[in-house]
Amino acid sequence: MTQRTELPDAATSDVLSFDLISRPWIQVLRSDGSQDELSLLQVFAQAHNLQRVLGDLATQEFALVRLLLAVAHDALDGPADIEEWAELWGDPDCFAPIQGYLDEHRERFDLLHPVTPFFQTPGLRTAKDEVFSLNRIVADVPAGVPFFSARLPGVDRLTFAEAARWVVHVHAYDTSGIKTGMVDDDRVKGGKVYPLGPGWAGGLGGVFVEGKTLRETLLLNLVAADTEELDFSFDDRPAWRRAPCGPGSGVRSATGLRDLYTWQSRRVRLHYDADGVHGVVLGYGDPLTSRNMHRLEPMTSWRRSPTQEKKLGQSPVYLPLEHDPARSAWRGIAALLADRLEETGGTEGPLRLRPRILEWIARLVTEGHLSRRSLVPARVVGVEYGTQQSVVDEVVDDRLVMPVVLLHAQDPTYAQQAISAAEDADRAVRVLGDLAADLARTTGSEEDGPKAAARAGGFDALDQPYRDWLSAMAEAVDPFEHRCTWQRQVQQTVGRLGDRLVAAAGDAAWEGRIHTDNKGGTLWLNASLADVWFRGRLARALGDPGSADVPGTGSGDSGFGDGPHTPHPTPSSDTDDAVTAPEVHA
Repeated sequence: MTQRTELPDAATSDVLSFDLISRPWIQVLRSDGSQDELSLLQVFAQAHNLQRVLGDLATQEFALVRLLLAVAHDALDGPADIEEWAELWGDPDCFAPIQGYLDEHRERFDLLHPVTPFFQTPGLRTAKDEVFSLNRIVADVPAGVPFFSARLPGVDRLTFAEAARWVVHVHAYDTSGIKTGMVDDDRVKGGKVYPLGPGWAGGLGGVFVEGKTLRETLLLNLVAADTEELDFSFDDRPAWRRAPCGPGSGVRSATGLRDLYTWQSRRVRLHYDADGVHGVVLGYGDPLTSRNMHRLEPMTSWRRSPTQEKKLGQSPVYLPLEHDPARSAWRGIAALLADRLEETGGTEGPLRLRPRILEWIARLVTEGHLSRRSLVPARVVGVEYGTQQSVVDEVVDDRLVMPVVLLHAQDPTYAQQAISAAEDADRAVRVLGDLAADLARTTGSEEDGPKAAARAGGFDALDQPYRDWLSAMAEAVDPFEHRCTWQRQVQQTVGRLGDRLVAAAGDAAWEGRIHTDNKGGTLWLNASLADVWFRGRLARALGDPGSADVPGTGSGDSGFGDGPHTPHPTPSSDTDDAVTAPEVHA
């Protein structure tokens, strides 16, 4: 249902209203496992009894959490320092001031307000007064292939609650591409505005910390203003405390967290009637470059860009490190724990920076506000765009439960072993892939398919074991011995997978054939020899799990770089990344 309010300057005209402060629109998961839909005010009032915010997509959840954080930061005007944060953490009613704050800004939180509609531009229109399908803002309808969506054949109408969630999402994750130009936008050329990139969050490898309740989640991500790694401005304001956006671009820089969390990267206008929203006008809004924004944006890892450094003649230049949909979060753990451990960046800065939100958690651990033995889930959310960023190909959604001891600033030992353990898995799985390729060679078959399938199976088999091993590190007394335990598990698991590949190779593979290696030598290659090579490679990849002399534990093995660490510099058999096999000639 919607409310009707009377315009002050029109005594006879009623207009629709959907007040996001009091009307339910945010989906949540309660502590008892039930789902509900709450208003902004209810979310904060009941945050201690909620597990998390839910979204139609993980990216929608990420965008909504950032919106809630912007409200909390602005309403509490802080926290100013870690002591003020500790007071909030210990106060069950810490969000009480938010009610008065929302009342003060109620007009700006009306989705249908005639003058200042929430996150929209009133009067936004194209030269032809076109109104577009809601498919343009509903991201779970694949472009051009709506039959792959549960919303077949598309989106004709949304409730006001649904529309509000997608309006928040479109500013964060809208695709790039050529868009229809808006009247009074000076960027329009021939009725169009040419690509300006996706929404701000779409270029991030999104990371935030989850607590046991939504209250804890919001507080753990509520970074204090005295955090050295981030810049805070006295003039930092969210979108609702700024003048409503016009059709064109307000060219300016971001002022801080509150601004970034509500950045108006698009111009939006909903078309609706009393029964809901039936159309939308959507155009480009404020562009924002991601270059060297690491002191403002805390919810992503960062990477040095040699290309940009050469182009701009400055160093360092950091860009967001986006998630790879093909890699689980644990395989990219180095990006979450980087910079403090890295030794290869020189005096200009490390090659990677871990998310500043995790740097903040590290500070809470170091200063004793969180126990070294507690576990903190890092939620990983992102998007992979396709075709010049004009369509969404994949959404990344993963969670990695990490012991906070990994984040301790003064003791990097645990983090180093966690990273090296992931590299152990990577090397072992590469060896498994080489076995599959060798077995294919024994019959003259195509190698790439079996190799890729074996690697995928290897990572799948190690996925949950690594996560369990990582969580157990919270109680580990000796991180080196804990890693040795992991290496033994990897050796056993990958060894069994290798056994299965050899057993399934077939008679032709056991008979074998003459094979010419990459050095021009010839040998008789069969399944038995491939198995021998596999055992040798696996042993070298993992070292001796019973000793301290294992790959990745030396002082020079940081585990960072453009690709997975390979401890053997000698050439491989037939593949770039294989461990060298013994040379056996016929």
